[in-house]
Amino acid sequence: QVQLVESGGGLVQAGGSLRLSCAASGSTFSINAMAWYRQAPGKQREWVAAISSVGITNYAPSVKGRFTTSRDNAKKTVFLQMNGLKPEDTAVYYCYAIKSGTWGQGTQVTVSS
Repeated sequence: QVQLVESGGGLVQAGGSLRLSCAASGSTFSINAMAWYRQAPGKQREWVAAISSVGITNYAPSVKGRFTTSRDNAKKTVFLQMNGLKPEDTAVYYCYAIKSGTWGQGTQVTVSS
């Protein structure tokens, strides 16, 4: 079983950058495709990005070109580099281990205009 802990959220001005980390425990991290989701107040959780076990990535149209996800299997960590942040990116961001069906606790990202 995989357990996930996100970090790196915070308050940033529009146009700024943040880097989220998702640290995993458990022996199955390297075989898990990982995903990032976000949930803004009053809205449904939405998919943001995904990375396969071998590093193939996909992005939602709303973040493509601004966000980059990567992983370090040796450190059991997945990252979400967010550049060019916009107020509409404000949300709680979650990482998700797809094979294990495990969610992290979330980290708040707030972008001020």
